[in-house]
Amino acid sequence: MNLVFTGFMGTGKTSVGKIAAEKLGRMFFDTDSMIEDSTGQSISEIFQSSGEEVFRKLEAETVKLAAGMDNIVISCGGGVVINPANMDALRKNGIIINLFASPEHLLERISADDKRPLIARALDPLGEIKKLLLQRKDAYKNCDFAFNTEGLTAQQCAEEILNDENVRKLIIRGCR
Repeated sequence: MNLVFTGFMGTGKTSVGKIAAEKLGRMFFDTDSMIEDSTGQSISEIFQSSGEEVFRKLEAETVKLAAGMDNIVISCGGGVVINPANMDALRKNGIIINLFASPEHLLERISADDKRPLIARALDPLGEIKKLLLQRKDAYKNCDFAFNTEGLTAQQCAEEILNDENVRKLIIRGCR
């Protein structure tokens, strides 16, 4: 059974996922890094040269590949949840955890990062974050668990998740 982290950009999916993988003695995979490794381009470069549609296709292929593995920890790109096929693939063999924080906190975390193509080109970054969060609201609700990362370090967040009684039961049993 995989442990899958979803959530908006800047929620800490990669940092928390790496710590969780280490604590569980599992391999860690980040779907965005997998895409960058396979294409030789950054996510921003893919968006600029090929567009979001091409990126989302690459993302779906990568999610399917990662979801087919077993006993790993997966950090998904922020938009993975908008494709129901991605969620179906991840759910077949995974516990899906949504990490979240307030739009203002997310903006603070990602404002210095120009590698976030959906926000970097926005005239009103906070407004864009709020718009995207609203668009993805129902998809994020489709996750098994949700944890607020605001005010927590990645270490604290990973510990909170791994110490959660319901999450632990599923990890130990290896099933839903």
